[in-house]
Amino acid sequence: MKQLLILLSLVFCNIISGQEEIPKTIFTKMYLPVWKEAQSHCIAVAKAMPADLYSYKPTPESKSFAEQMVHIGYTIELLTKRYIQGMEVKPNTPDASKMSKEDILTLLKDGFNYTAQVIKTIEQEKLDETCVMYHSGNTVSRAFAFFYVQDHLTNHRAKANLYLRINNIKPPEYTW
Repeated sequence: MKQLLILLSLVFCNIISGQEEIPKTIFTKMYLPVWKEAQSHCIAVAKAMPADLYSYKPTPESKSFAEQMVHIGYTIELLTKRYIQGMEVKPNTPDASKMSKEDILTLLKDGFNYTAQVIKTIEQEKLDETCVMYHSGNTVSRAFAFFYVQDHLTNHRAKANLYLRINNIKPPEYTW
């Protein structure tokens, strides 16, 4: 009987440890599924472009598709650190021209995962703090800054969708 209880305890511990961490606040519980959907859609857009077209840009002044994706992946973490966590960070964008499609997909996934972990672990007190947005000078709550991070990536993902269409590639369906 003792062995059975130990076995059941181990199984229960494994089940609990395999479960996803639950966000700590009402806001982050609501926001995590939204974030996951943004991640899923963005990764689908990145996968839809063939590797040989990652260098495509519609005009000389535009970012290439690869640069759009690297910008998204890199700034997700940067903006989360700066505005949500209140860290002092300086941009140091990776060179998209030296990265493969797989490297860029990894960067995107890492950026999304970083912010997802912040969503799961941030406390209400931190969300209630304010920060000043770099470009606008607006003062917003750190909770509100999550919307900025998502809006920024959505802006660049929408541009990437256009790059797909220009190359006669149907973008993934938006399913929100």
